[in-house]
Amino acid sequence: MFANLKKLWNEKRSCSIISLFDDLNRPAEFSIELDELFFDYSKTQIDKETRVELLKLAKLREVERVRSAMFLGEKINKTENRAVLHTAIRASADENIIVDNKNIIPSIIKSRQKIKTFTDDVISGKIKSHTNKISTDVVNIGIGGSDLGPRMVINALRPFVTDQMDFHFVANVDGADLHEVLRKVNAETTLFIIASKTFTTQETMKNANSAKEWFLNNGGAESSVAKHFVAVSTNAEGVAGFGIDTKNMFEFWDWVG
Repeated sequence: MFANLKKLWNEKRSCSIISLFDDLNRPAEFSIELDELFFDYSKTQIDKETRVELLKLAKLREVERVRSAMFLGEKINKTENRAVLHTAIRASADENIIVDNKNIIPSIIKSRQKIKTFTDDVISGKIKSHTNKISTDVVNIGIGGSDLGPRMVINALRPFVTDQMDFHFVANVDGADLHEVLRKVNAETTLFIIASKTFTTQETMKNANSAKEWFLNNGGAESSVAKHFVAVSTNAEGVAGFGIDTKNMFEFWDWVG
């Protein structure tokens, strides 16, 4: 199987993609549409012969079976013995996904509602700073997916993002990254989101502690940290130790990487 694919690659790698469009049906034959999703793979070097071999490989590797197992909450992450259920985060309330004999959907819906309520309260001004001011800036401190995910959401949904706030992201452990963000914001009107599953991630916690020190040096107090810092984490003890109110800790689970 792999030998066939390698042979095809060596034969076709120099093929001009433009020449493949001599087949006027190629755009229709090499694209898929499902609901509002349109996937166009016509502008690749894949042809009918290669597609057949790729589908054979997918069948050999039991991709469909593993996909179904993933959606059902089976522990397909063998190295950590965990389910892989990022898809469940987007599930509707009436779905039923079982992990360790428990339906995980109610906890997801509860967490999503908690995020929505908090967000609405920040935007509306119901939640204010320690000096009774409305937040004007949000700084997300994370690394890897805890940085790239929120960046993607803000960029993808830019037309729907509130104009009353600016959003900033800090991931680099080099202090220059945080410094450049902090010089643009005001300690009285900035909300920090610390995104760390364990709340021990070295780079994230270094930046989080530096941001907290900046806040304390610019009019903040230990007692008001909770009004300016929230967490995305699973470590309630670590979050509380930092000074964040665990009511403002937005949880996720082992089956989210």
